[in-house]
Amino acid sequence: MHVLVVNDDGPPSQLSSPYVHPFVDELQNAGVTVSVVLPHTQRSWIGKAHIAHTIVKPTYFRPGTLHTDDGTIHTMPRQDGGEEWILIDGTPASCVQIGLYHYFQEKEPIDMVISGPNYGRNSTALFSLSSGTIGGAIEGALCCRKSVALSYAFLSRNHDPVQIKGASQLSVRLIKHLYANWGSGIDLYTINVPLATDHSRAKVLYTNILPNFWTLGSSFEEIEAPADIDETPQERERELRESELPEEPPKGEVAVKGLKHKHFRWAPKFADVYRSIEESGPGNDGWTVKEGHISITPLKANFMHVPGFEGELSLSIKVEIPALEKMSLQGSADRPFYALVKYEDEYVQPKLLKALERIPNIKFIQNVNEVPKDGKIVQWSAYEQIDFDHLLENSDSSLACSYIIRYLFPCTTYSLALTLRRKALIRKHFLAHTIHVHVTKNPASVLSQSFAESYPLELDYAEYLDEALAEAYELRDSLVSNDEKSPDERCWWILKPSMSDRGQGIRLFSSVEELEEIFASFEEDSDEEDEENDDKDDDSKTGTSADYGRYKDTSVVTSQLRHFLVQKYIHPPLILASNRKFHIRTYVLAVGTLKVYVYKNMLALFAVSEYKAPWEARNEDLSGCLTNTCLQAGEIDGSVQLFWDLQNKGMLPGTYNKEGTLQAIWEKLCKITGELFSAAAVGQRVYFQALPNAFEIFGIDFMVDVDLNVSLLEVNSYPDFKQTGDELSSLIDGLFEGVVDVIVKPFLTGAKDCEAKNMEKVLDIELGSW
Repeated sequence: MHVLVVNDDGPPSQLSSPYVHPFVDELQNAGVTVSVVLPHTQRSWIGKAHIAHTIVKPTYFRPGTLHTDDGTIHTMPRQDGGEEWILIDGTPASCVQIGLYHYFQEKEPIDMVISGPNYGRNSTALFSLSSGTIGGAIEGALCCRKSVALSYAFLSRNHDPVQIKGASQLSVRLIKHLYANWGSGIDLYTINVPLATDHSRAKVLYTNILPNFWTLGSSFEEIEAPADIDETPQERERELRESELPEEPPKGEVAVKGLKHKHFRWAPKFADVYRSIEESGPGNDGWTVKEGHISITPLKANFMHVPGFEGELSLSIKVEIPALEKMSLQGSADRPFYALVKYEDEYVQPKLLKALERIPNIKFIQNVNEVPKDGKIVQWSAYEQIDFDHLLENSDSSLACSYIIRYLFPCTTYSLALTLRRKALIRKHFLAHTIHVHVTKNPASVLSQSFAESYPLELDYAEYLDEALAEAYELRDSLVSNDEKSPDERCWWILKPSMSDRGQGIRLFSSVEELEEIFASFEEDSDEEDEENDDKDDDSKTGTSADYGRYKDTSVVTSQLRHFLVQKYIHPPLILASNRKFHIRTYVLAVGTLKVYVYKNMLALFAVSEYKAPWEARNEDLSGCLTNTCLQAGEIDGSVQLFWDLQNKGMLPGTYNKEGTLQAIWEKLCKITGELFSAAAVGQRVYFQALPNAFEIFGIDFMVDVDLNVSLLEVNSYPDFKQTGDELSSLIDGLFEGVVDVIVKPFLTGAKDCEAKNMEKVLDIELGSW
């Protein structure tokens, strides 16, 4: 597909033409072949004009960095095959003619002309009839090409790259839809996209052009004519002749009154436009843009509006197909599907909306009550925002993103509330129990070698430690035997509060005395935790600064100090060329009852400083032992890497730097994950209960030792997706798209065999309804 882009604002400029470069970039990202011909300077308000009897000369523009003015202009074209745009000293209409017929013959034929995006709206007749942007599209239509005039309505001249990118992505999707579903009898479309709109939620409306008129007088104002500026030789000669005339005419002669010499500045009274919009009703382009919606006006090239296009356009498009001619949508008359997205995370929410927009006819709503009886809905929200009543009452038509469900069973004399959860995985001591039970029954299981030796401790106060160790006698025996060994010969252990996350409360120890010191350092909880409150929120881990002990970076909320897990510390870990410890964060999707997928694009998360052995670090400085990125103040260079890039970047040391190392780790990791979910779902059904109309994304952490053994660290529900940072955020985009393809799209549309890129299925069992 080959598109010609023109505009009337000229080459990229943060002052006068800030939109064309980001828009071209988004077209190219969508796989479109783009050729660009622009006026060499701004040619706004020139309509579909050509400057007669002129010689049009080109220069050549080489784009620089997005949202900067570092592009360069050259008098001769480049010969190295790099990207280059053409600038001509002509009009937008002239750009179309020259682009269609005099350049780019070495490429495929041009299929479409896009004029814009204009710096400002082109709505209502007063703007549209003079617009160079619309003039360029009309010229394209008159040259028998499908043509679109695109304009961005801004409220601020502070060019926000995020808003521009959102508008450009939406514009590309919208133009793809129009191209694939071109209306009969339409020569061109003019589109207005408000920059201030939340593009993920904006309505797209067919409109007509609001007819309005100049009623407040001239669009020019008089100014004094300087004597030496903008004067032609003829004007100067006339002034000299007039200066030789006598001040008063001779008696008996009639004075000749000539025209006063004036200059004029263009100063249209836009109050006419704004007043006409305020006085109008819905349906026209001016009102639509004012309301923050996107207007699409189908036109004939003779300015006649094409009848029959009214109401809201349902825009949903399969973005993954790059070629425009392959883009097709279900008709707007088809039944819509509904999505309620209330994730309440500024990083995650837009990505969810973007992924769901790939479903044909998706409609975003604010409440499940907006769903008709025969409608299907996905709720992808923070679990507190999920309407579980609707989910449970509509098992065939309602899908949710969490396994946390609260069933209420009516009985004869009381009601029994049963909370369905996934404690068997996300609570550290429950996870250890799940694996212990499974390994006891299945000694050959991969989990027997992939989860460090672990012991749960349960105590309310430090003085009860002896009783807790009496139950974990194997741990106590190990600690006692360590007393006779030097620190580097000891077996070291790591203490993890079961209900905490983000590295809170983690400590290292090798003796009973050191463990006693750790518990003594924790503040005593003033109020004993109530078990009912413990069950209220699996993910509630809040506290004030007064709750914390003396450890600043790994302090722990004292209300969580009841359940602990003690694990054998993995030493020595695999240390990469940076001499920093790392762990692998992978995202795992559990679907229904029960399929499990591992997302192949994984992260390697590094400690903030060089690795120290536990007897060197102790608990004074754990920055080299803990790889939790949440413990790092600010951004640390290289703290987050793509797992599959480790070898390409030369980070695998010595004998590990060979083909197959990362693949071997990946295969072990997938095997562990499949076995883990099977252990929880089959062996711990009280604490892991899957629903057929639910799914959930987990963040699972793994450690690799020097022998390339892979060990499971922990499982996180509602993981922190922001740890990718901005540079690697596309990884999360791909994850959410995979989730849509695996479960959301098939559930809503009934589609079969949806391919999910980079989603490896590791478990497929059928547990049946709970």
